[in-house]
Amino acid sequence: MAVLIGIPRERKIGERRVAFVPDLAKKYAALGANIIVERGAGEGSFIRDADFGGAEIVDDAPSLFGRADIVLKVTPPTEAEVAFMKRGAVLLGYLQPWQEPARIKALKAAGVESYAVELIPRISRAQSMDALSSQAAAAGYQCVLIAAGLCPKFFPMMTYAAGTIRPARVLVIGAGVAGLQAIATAKRLGAVVEAYDVRPETKEQVESLGAKFVDTGVSAIGAGGYARELTEDEKRRQEEKLGKTVAGCDVLITTAAVPGRRSPLIVTEPMVAGMKHGSVVVDMAAEGGGNVAGSKAGESVLIGGATLVGPLDLPSRMPAHSSEMYAKNLFNFISPFIKEGRLELDRTDEVLSGSCLTRDGELVHEAVRKAHEGKV
Repeated sequence: MAVLIGIPRERKIGERRVAFVPDLAKKYAALGANIIVERGAGEGSFIRDADFGGAEIVDDAPSLFGRADIVLKVTPPTEAEVAFMKRGAVLLGYLQPWQEPARIKALKAAGVESYAVELIPRISRAQSMDALSSQAAAAGYQCVLIAAGLCPKFFPMMTYAAGTIRPARVLVIGAGVAGLQAIATAKRLGAVVEAYDVRPETKEQVESLGAKFVDTGVSAIGAGGYARELTEDEKRRQEEKLGKTVAGCDVLITTAAVPGRRSPLIVTEPMVAGMKHGSVVVDMAAEGGGNVAGSKAGESVLIGGATLVGPLDLPSRMPAHSSEMYAKNLFNFISPFIKEGRLELDRTDEVLSGSCLTRDGELVHEAVRKAHEGKV
């Protein structure tokens, strides 16, 4: 019997993405897989049920979860959804492995073989599966649009009959995927852009996009492409040199986040207090604790003369393309293991072994197990 892939409707408030798009229907069919979709799963992404390329449409989640051999999701499943899944089923999606031990307990109890996109190894072969990067690109783009909508100045230089308006000055902190996309978008809108990252190897990438790299003399090269935590002396030097640039910008966008850890506090209270009246801060890392002192996840607050925004669910603000990118990431992850309609997981594969969270009733990811020691 052909492997059955289930696509449930996402129930998290504000989530509009879906883990499967019509463009992939023929590709899954070529592998011999069948698709089952919960009615309305694509509505948030403007995909009608009829657009899903002949997939079977079902009316209730319990039926879908109970029948599917593979479940593809965007947001982590609820404990109720996990309970509906059949033993040995495969789950792939965002699972927030560093949070909510109760979810891991539920996955273990249900005997679900779960794979977290947050745990996919950052190796060359897995780049096409890297959902963190694809969704970060969408988030970085959205941050600039939010900032441009709130900024009381034009982003580009404007010439009119009485003279010339100078372009807005944008500072982007964090030159990962989201930061680089923010830099590129701000440049396309015509702003003067500067960028900072504690990893000196990003200087060339920043300058290739036409931005000026802010050099504070602090280097923090870490493992896995992320920055290590700074020492107190490094934080002091960073604050001293970065503070001047923060004070001179019209828009500040911060994107420095590390999965599983609190977002590093980079912009301190004195730095915020020194910002121009009318300046705008978009703290993409607010949900993880924030890069900017005073920012609040899901809120817009006024501190001094600066407006601080802590947006949530950024990729969901452009669900059509975010869903397309995410669904292709999941397809590239699972498709090598579907052969002639059968699911044949090679559990020695580096990508599978590195991203597996639970299997056979056990928490198998060592780093996550250590983080939750005694809780799961």
